[in-house]
Amino acid sequence: MNFFTRMSPLRAYRDLRLFLATRERYEFGFLALSLFITGFLIYGFFRDSDVPREYRRNIVYVEQWPADRTDAQIRAQQAIDAPIKAKAIADQKAAREAQQAQFK
Repeated sequence: MNFFTRMSPLRAYRDLRLFLATRERYEFGFLALSLFITGFLIYGFFRDSDVPREYRRNIVYVEQWPADRTDAQIRAQQAIDAPIKAKAIADQKAAREAQQAQFK
């Protein structure tokens, strides 16, 4: 890696100044124009690559209960909802396992 030991920022700066000192005035105009066009194209590609995400509504349905219901009513409703909830959890787990099995 002897190549990298000869490099220094000061030498690079001096070399750039020497190079730019030998250029004509119109070449700086073309340099600025080419940098502007290149920057504009990069900006255009960057701007065009931004695709907005699809909007999906996330609706959460809830049940309203009277504030004065008794503990017995709450337990009765939980007994009714328990098998439904267990079935939904089992269905979700089966669907997840089926999807995972596709990747094995």
